[in-house]
Amino acid sequence: MGTESVLPEAHFFTDLGANSLVMAQFCARVRKRPDLPSPSMKDIYKNPTIRSLTVAFAEQERARTAEAQAQAQADAQAQTEAQAQAAEAQSHSHLTAEAHPLQPQPPASAAVMPPPHGTPRTTPAATSAVEAPLSTPDLVAPLPVRPLTHFLCGTFQALFFLAYSFVAGFVAARGYEWIASSKGLLTVYTRSLLFGGGAFLTLCAVPVLVKWLLIGRWKPREFPVWGATYLRFWVVKVLLHANPMALMVGNPLYVLYLRALGARIGKNVTILSRTVPVCTDLLTIGEGTVVRKEAYLLGYRAHAGRIQTGRITLGRDVFIGEKTALDIDTAMGDGAQLGHSSALHRGQAVPDGARWHGCPAEPAQVDYLRVAPAPCGTGRRFRYGLMTLAQLFLLYVPVGVGGLYMVFTEVPAIGKRLDPQTAALSRSELLYDALILSAVLFAGFLVIGAAALVTLPRLFGLALKPDRVYPLYGFRYALHRTSSRLTNIKFFSWLCGDSSYIVPYLKSIGYDLSRVEQTGSNFGTEVQHESPLLVKVGSGTMVADGLSVLNADFSSTSFKLSRAEIGPRNFLGNNIAYPAGGRTGDNCLLATKVMVPLDGEIREGVGLLGSPCFEIPRSVERDSRFDDLRTGETLRRRLAAKNRYNLRSMVLMLFVRWAHTFGLTLLALASVDLYGVVGHVVIALYLALTLTLSTLYYVAAEQLLRRFRPLTPQLCSIYDPVFWWHERLWKIPSEYLNIFNGTPFKSLVWRLLGVPIGRRVFDDGCYLTERTLATIGDECTLNLGSKIQCHSQEDGTFKSDGTVLGAGCTLGVASHVHYGVTMGDGAVLAPDSFLMKGEEVSAHTRWGGNPAVDLPDAAAPSPGAVRAPSLSASDAPAATVS
Repeated sequence: MGTESVLPEAHFFTDLGANSLVMAQFCARVRKRPDLPSPSMKDIYKNPTIRSLTVAFAEQERARTAEAQAQAQADAQAQTEAQAQAAEAQSHSHLTAEAHPLQPQPPASAAVMPPPHGTPRTTPAATSAVEAPLSTPDLVAPLPVRPLTHFLCGTFQALFFLAYSFVAGFVAARGYEWIASSKGLLTVYTRSLLFGGGAFLTLCAVPVLVKWLLIGRWKPREFPVWGATYLRFWVVKVLLHANPMALMVGNPLYVLYLRALGARIGKNVTILSRTVPVCTDLLTIGEGTVVRKEAYLLGYRAHAGRIQTGRITLGRDVFIGEKTALDIDTAMGDGAQLGHSSALHRGQAVPDGARWHGCPAEPAQVDYLRVAPAPCGTGRRFRYGLMTLAQLFLLYVPVGVGGLYMVFTEVPAIGKRLDPQTAALSRSELLYDALILSAVLFAGFLVIGAAALVTLPRLFGLALKPDRVYPLYGFRYALHRTSSRLTNIKFFSWLCGDSSYIVPYLKSIGYDLSRVEQTGSNFGTEVQHESPLLVKVGSGTMVADGLSVLNADFSSTSFKLSRAEIGPRNFLGNNIAYPAGGRTGDNCLLATKVMVPLDGEIREGVGLLGSPCFEIPRSVERDSRFDDLRTGETLRRRLAAKNRYNLRSMVLMLFVRWAHTFGLTLLALASVDLYGVVGHVVIALYLALTLTLSTLYYVAAEQLLRRFRPLTPQLCSIYDPVFWWHERLWKIPSEYLNIFNGTPFKSLVWRLLGVPIGRRVFDDGCYLTERTLATIGDECTLNLGSKIQCHSQEDGTFKSDGTVLGAGCTLGVASHVHYGVTMGDGAVLAPDSFLMKGEEVSAHTRWGGNPAVDLPDAAAPSPGAVRAPSLSASDAPAATVS
C-alpha cells in the first residue's frame, strides 16, 4: 500500500484504499510464512482490519484445537471399543474351538478398525452397502503419457470422424436418390417420412448399442486418458452428444432414453439440463426429482491425467438448482434440495429432507422449491411424449427432409448441378451461384429470425400468466418451452451484446428496460432467461456475460412464471443465475459466480461475493478512477464514439459470418458438381473439409484481428478504444472449439490461436477468453465447463492480466479462474470453484470453494456409497449387460 506502518483498526479497503488484487497478493505473501496463519480472501473481507483478522485467526485456532481434541477422544474411545470387541471375539473363538476343534479360526487382525481421522462422514440415511467408490486421493501426480500413445489416440479419433462422415455420406446419398425417384408429392412425403424417421431412430439407437457393446455397464473406476479404455469412453461420449435425443431435454422421452442407456430413474422425474450424463449406469434418480438447467451430473471427471467414474445418487423428490455441479461419489437423500449456483464435492452427501447450498454445499434454510404441485400423472406424460413423436415423424421430419429435397431440385444453383444432362459449369458461374445463394440464406435467417423473435414470444405470452401454477407437459408448457428456446438463440445477443444496441434488442423481445441509462456496455453477449416478458432491469445497471434470469420455477409436476427485477445502479459480474425474488436492491455489486440470496433483508449499497454470498465493499478506489468519464459532456462524446466503433464491429462480424457461409456454400456446390463423379464419398469429404476449413478460417480471422500480436495487460476505462477492440475480439465465433473436446487437436487449435500451451494437455471443454494471456503447462487436465478468464469489468473499469497454470494442474468441472492467477505444478481446483484474481496457489495443493481457499485436509471419500432409492421393475434399465 506504500505505507510503512498500518494502524490495527485501519480498514483495508475504505481507509487504506486496498482492492481485491492487492489483498490477494497480501494473502499469498502471508501463506509463505510458516509461522503465520494461512488467510483467504474470505477471511480478509469478513475481517477487514488487522485487529479483527488477528482475533478471527485466534478463534479459528482455538476451534481447531478443540475439534482435534474431541476427534482424538472419539478415536481413542472407538479404538478401545474395537479392542474390547476383538478380545470378546477371540474369547468366543476359543470357546468355539474347544467345542469344534476342526473349525478354522479367523485371525485376530480381522477386527474392524475405526476410520482414519479426516475421512468425510456421511449420514446413516445416506450410507449403504452398494459398491464402494474409489479411494484415490485428490492430490496425485499426473500419469505419464507416452508421445506415441498420445499420437495414436489422436489418429484413431480422426479416423473415427472420417468413418462416421463416410457412413453419413453414404446413407444421405442413398436416401436422396430414393426420394428423388418419387413421382408425386404424396410419394415424396411418404419416402421423406420413412427415410427421415429411420435416420432419426438410427441416430438415437446407435449410441445405446455402442455403449452396451463397448462398455457394458459403467462401474466406479479410473483409467488414463489417451489410452485404449479412454478411446471407448470417448466414442460413447461423442455419440451421445451428437444424437438428436439431446434436443428432447425437458421431455419425458429424454428420461426414457437415459433409462435405455442404463440410468436408474424413477417415475415423474423432470430433467431440464442439456448437459448429457455420460456414465449413465452410475446415475440414480428417485421418483419426483427435478433437475434444473445447466446442472452437471456427468458421472465422471478428468483428474490428473485420469478419467475417474463414480456414482451420483439422488433420492425421491430431490431438487437440483440451476448452475450446479455434482461431483462423482455424491448423494442426496429423499426430499433434499441443492440451491442455485452450488456444488457437491466428492464424498458429500445431503441428508433426507435437508436444504443445502453453496460451494462446497453446506446446510441452509432456504426453500428452493417455490412452486406448488399440480396434477401431472403418467398418462399426461405419455400423451405429451406421444404428441411429440407424432409432430416429429408426421411434420418436422418429412417436411425437413422433403423440403431439403425440394430445395435441391427447385433452386437452379443446385438443381442444374444434380442434373446429369447439364454440362460442367464454369468457375464464374459457380462463384456467382454461391454468392447469390449464401446471401439469400444469410439475409433470410436475419429477417425471419428477427421477425419471429419480436412476434412469437408476445403471442405465446397471452396464454401464460405470471404467478399462476400450470401443470407440466401440456399446451402452456409447450408454449413456454418454445418461447424460451426461441428467445435464447445466441446469434442476436452475440451480435448486439457489448454495445448500446443490445438495449433495443432486449426491449424488442420483451425486457422491461424503460428506465435504462445507456452506458454502451449495459449487457454482454450471453444473456439467458426463461421468459423475456418478465424481466425488469433498473436504470444504470450493467451486466457482464453469462447472466441467466431464473423467472420460472419448476417442480416435478408443475411450473410457474414470475417477474424478476434487478435494481438500479447494479453491476453483475460473469456467470450469475439471478432468480425471481432475489434479495438485492439498489446499487449492488454482484461478483462473478455469486449465489444471489433468496432470504434475509434486501441488500443495498454493498457488494456480494461467493456461494453462499457474503458482503464486500461496493467499490474501491481502483475501480472509480475513471468515474469522471461517465458523466456530462465527456460521457456523451465518448459514448457516441463507442457506439460508432461498436456498429462497425457488428457490421464486420456480420461480414465474417456471411463470408463463412459463402465459403461453405461454395464448397457445397463444388461437391454437388463432383457427386456424379465420385458419388457419396464427396459428402464425407465435404463434412471433413467443413470442419477443417471452418477452424482455419476463424483462427485466421482472430489472428488477423489481433494482428498476430499477443494481448497485453490492461487497466482502462470502458470508453477507451482499447476496450472497444477487446469487445470486437470477443465476437469472433468459437463454437467450433467444442468439436475438438477430449482430443489432442484441441491443444493444437489453442496453439494456432496463440495460447502458450504445453504438451499433452487434456482439454475436455475448457474455454479461454483471452487466448494469449493464459499460459497452460504440460499435461494439465481441464474439465468440461471450466473457464480461464483473464479480464474483469467492474462498472466502468476494464482490467486484464495473465494467468499461469503450472505443469500437471487440474481444473474441475465448471470451475472459473480469474486474471492474474498463478497455479503451481500439480495444483487442483475443485469443481464449480471460483479462483479469484491475483491468487497464488502453491504447487501440489488442492483449492476449492467460491471463493476458492486452500483445502489442506482434503481426503478421499469414505468407502460407503449412497442409498439408492427404490425403483419399481418398470423403472429399471431396459437392458442388462455384464
